[in-house]
Amino acid sequence: MAHIARVLVANRGEIARRVFRACRRMGIGTAAVYADPDRDTPHVREADVAVALGGSSPAETYLAIDRLIAAARHVGADAVHPGYGFLAESAAFARAVQDAGLTWVGPSPETIAAMGDKVEAKRIVARAGVPTLPMQGIDGLPPADLRRAADALGWPVLVKAAGGGGGRGMRIVREAAALGDAAASARREAEAAFGNGHVFLERYLEAPRHVEVQILGDRHGGLIHCFERECSIQRRHQKIVEEAPSSALDPPLRARITEAALATGRAIGYTNAGTVEFLVDRGGAVYFLEVNTRIQVEHPVTEAVTGLDLVREQILIAQGERLSVRQDDLTLRGHAIEVRLYAEDPANGFLPTGGRLLDWRPPGDAEIRVESGVEAGSEIALAFDPMLAKLISHAPTRREAALRLARALERLVAPGVVTNRDFLVHVLRHPAFLDGDTTTDFIERHRPALRREVEADRLRGALVAAALAGQAARRDRALVLRTIPSGWRNNPSGFQETRYVASDREVVVGYRPQRRGTFACTLDGAPAEARVLTAAPPEIDLEIDGVRRAFRVTPGSAGAIFVQDADGEVRLQELPRFPEPETVEVTGGYTAPMPAKVVEVRVSPGEAVRRGQLLLTIEAMKMELQITASTDGVVAEVRVAPRQQVDAGHVLVVVEPRAESGAPPSDAAMPDPPVDLTGSAR
Repeated sequence: MAHIARVLVANRGEIARRVFRACRRMGIGTAAVYADPDRDTPHVREADVAVALGGSSPAETYLAIDRLIAAARHVGADAVHPGYGFLAESAAFARAVQDAGLTWVGPSPETIAAMGDKVEAKRIVARAGVPTLPMQGIDGLPPADLRRAADALGWPVLVKAAGGGGGRGMRIVREAAALGDAAASARREAEAAFGNGHVFLERYLEAPRHVEVQILGDRHGGLIHCFERECSIQRRHQKIVEEAPSSALDPPLRARITEAALATGRAIGYTNAGTVEFLVDRGGAVYFLEVNTRIQVEHPVTEAVTGLDLVREQILIAQGERLSVRQDDLTLRGHAIEVRLYAEDPANGFLPTGGRLLDWRPPGDAEIRVESGVEAGSEIALAFDPMLAKLISHAPTRREAALRLARALERLVAPGVVTNRDFLVHVLRHPAFLDGDTTTDFIERHRPALRREVEADRLRGALVAAALAGQAARRDRALVLRTIPSGWRNNPSGFQETRYVASDREVVVGYRPQRRGTFACTLDGAPAEARVLTAAPPEIDLEIDGVRRAFRVTPGSAGAIFVQDADGEVRLQELPRFPEPETVEVTGGYTAPMPAKVVEVRVSPGEAVRRGQLLLTIEAMKMELQITASTDGVVAEVRVAPRQQVDAGHVLVVVEPRAESGAPPSDAAMPDPPVDLTGSAR
């Protein structure tokens, strides 16, 4: 039996911190590794020791097996935990760890290899009597045979990466004309994300439930399930809301799906923690999807309803110990829901945003578990995963868990970066979600609001708070005449005015100091009275027309103002006092929405293009974004070449629209129909 003394976590961010926490509780030392952009991140500081991998890309760092093994040896680690993503499901990495004489915290390399090939995995579990969806390998097939394979499966079909997951290398195809491009794009993306470009076809099941079962197996033949999680709320096959237990499973169906998971585990001799994923159709039929041979992002919801520490169990199993619990010891307690907070813009096609977090304050609710890899000042690098944090609620009922989590999201302070926070709140409070109507097409079918429309009263309060917080900050910075009120005038009837853009319209806020700490205010001429109770930037406590409210006002760059209160964040844009030089826009120009690399260019100058035609493909965060024409026209310029790195806003291609096709596209790379961008892995 191995006794682990120090664990190196071959990962970053919140999962590294999660493993460190379990190690500290067990009295085990910790070691971190880091890429150059992660030098000052929390996971690096929290480890006992940390090793610089030397590089800024995943390939140079968290995917570099030799560097990771060398780092473990350098700091005397005797075990390696891979976390999730990166090399967590790499049989080659698991073997390298074991060949180096280190303990691998995960299943055997043989199991990882067998389950890492999705085609082979389906064959293995089918022999064990577990139902699977029809599939067909397509590597090397010419176009005609590719179409015949899809016809045999039945349309629509899903192109899937054989060696990956988490939405990458995956495309839904509904017509034969799109099949070739979809397969090629999926291959490239799979190769970039997993180093394995093999893909296959599978029959696409419309609007199922995505239900997965957590299993634990030891080296002594012990194998148990820890019940199920439902992960049906997805966008582009990427999970964003997970819960346990599933509202769709009655006791007989729960028994059937957990037994299928155990049959899968027995068929492959599974050890350590893993997840067997299934699709459940409306009639209750269950189909095997895949086995994730690692800890999952959503493991906290299982921990909440069972009381287990799954990372602790992983380490105990890796040491050769028997399972610490029996199947009969486990019961479901209440309901848990997890959401993934991403640095992405739902209103802009869920594109990753990046940027710098100006502040970071999780909600002060003891019932909400927050797992994050960020802090105030963190730069969200586009080279890595855009997930900022996971928030998990646990309550006696599903409805309470959902509403509590929505409220916690509103109270989270995270200015400076555009996130999917408001979208998640709308999902959690949607009547269909609260009723348990959670199939994988939930977002397309119910269309929860992508961003929050700010109520008039909240907007009014945010504007007054921004103006008076700015006034207080200027007084605090003043070097002379500090006792004179900001905006003092010889004419006492005059108002100091600031202009903001709020909810897509311009608002003029005026204020004039009065006696006893009060201010007379105007908002586009409408009067209000405000009293500053306390002002210690960034916090300001105001009484506005007799109602007391606390605000946190955080200035950003280029005039951005972030105002947080108990109901969420309001974003304002302070306009300059004097006009600024206008920028020149390129008519018909398609620009990069984020820093990216050009993968391929499909058009050339002088070429006629049709609305919806693919112009070029760019890649960011190992995800592909296809830029398509939003109007018929003629290509006037191509300003990029394959493998070229471009910044956000860089003009990629210019299309002169035909007169009869309507207005030209705006200076933005948002095509119509929407961009094809998969989510980040997990």
